[in-house]
Amino acid sequence: MSHNQIVLNKKKKKFKIFPLVNGLIFILISLAIMLPIWKVIVDSLDAASAYSFKWWPNSFTWRGYTSILTRVSLYRPFIISCITTVAGTFIGLLLSTLGAYALIQWEMPGRNFFAYMLLFTMIFDGGMIPKFLVIKDLGLVDTLWAVILPMSINVYNLVLMRNFFEGIPESLFEAAQIDGCSPMGTFFRIVLPLSKAALASIGLMFAVQFWNDYTNFKIYINNNALFNFQIKLRNMVMDSDIPDDDTVNPKTISSAAVIVAVLPFAVIYPFCQKYFVQGVNVGAVKE
Repeated sequence: MSHNQIVLNKKKKKFKIFPLVNGLIFILISLAIMLPIWKVIVDSLDAASAYSFKWWPNSFTWRGYTSILTRVSLYRPFIISCITTVAGTFIGLLLSTLGAYALIQWEMPGRNFFAYMLLFTMIFDGGMIPKFLVIKDLGLVDTLWAVILPMSINVYNLVLMRNFFEGIPESLFEAAQIDGCSPMGTFFRIVLPLSKAALASIGLMFAVQFWNDYTNFKIYINNNALFNFQIKLRNMVMDSDIPDDDTVNPKTISSAAVIVAVLPFAVIYPFCQKYFVQGVNVGAVKE
């Protein structure tokens, strides 16, 4: 056997080892992620939940989930989270798409100036106290608008949407104009149908942001009846603020609340995955 053949065989052996190591690392990372989730799922279905790890509930029950659906102190925060997430995502997408569409109007005077001003506000933020004073002067404290409106105005998402709109061939806009389509008609009939990937990815970012919001509720909301599910979940886990139930362990209810907090996006994401993957690099590639 020649020297070159020996070297080639060694390279082949090294190459075969890499996929094995890569697969083992992937399995270890997956276990590190999935085992804690599985523990919480099992605890949420075990009436005698304990802190030790187990693969299956010792005393199976749905009581943890029914408590969330039947107790006002638990399902009201969940409903508030749903309201703020749906309303905030809709308003955020509306403002982002309309703002981005205005910034791609090549004939609009000062278009670049307004774009740079938006970027300036994204880099140099006013800070927490000025925002609170503005919300207070508008009379929005202790209302859900205080949570929805500030996060709906997201310059980063607006810039992403603008970059995506700029990737739409200019010939389509010219053809619509020749056919007598108004600017808003072009927006609804051409721009939005071609932007499903961008709408899905940016909409998902808005939804996750609103669903997981904790800080804004702590700053702007003083009424306990308007707290969202994340505030309630934090109080349950950290302060043991769990409704009394003689038939089930309090940890069962808190574990069920954790699953309920994660479940909506675990269910929604597979249906949006196709559009989300397409929109991950929104506006990054230009033809």
